[in-house]
Amino acid sequence: MSTEEQQAPKIEFPCAYPLKIVGNAAPDLKDFVLQVIKKHDPSHDGSATLRDSKNGNYQAINVTITATGEDQLKAIFDELKASGRIQMVL
Repeated sequence: MSTEEQQAPKIEFPCAYPLKIVGNAAPDLKDFVLQVIKKHDPSHDGSATLRDSKNGNYQAINVTITATGEDQLKAIFDELKASGRIQMVL
């Protein structure tokens, strides 16, 4: 296999980009996540789904953004992780 074949496929921007964000359960977690998303994707309509973990310690939020580039995605990931409230961004 060549080096070119081993690289991850390139994403063509702009595109619909699904994110799954797992954070510490809190009544305002979804609002917090959507506030960060809206900051980086002003066209986002505010839609997201929220699911509680089995024991209620965590919540998973699924949201699809209009990704405009790698810099935007990195900024979203960095801001969410820096909050201390988010465990994972996938």
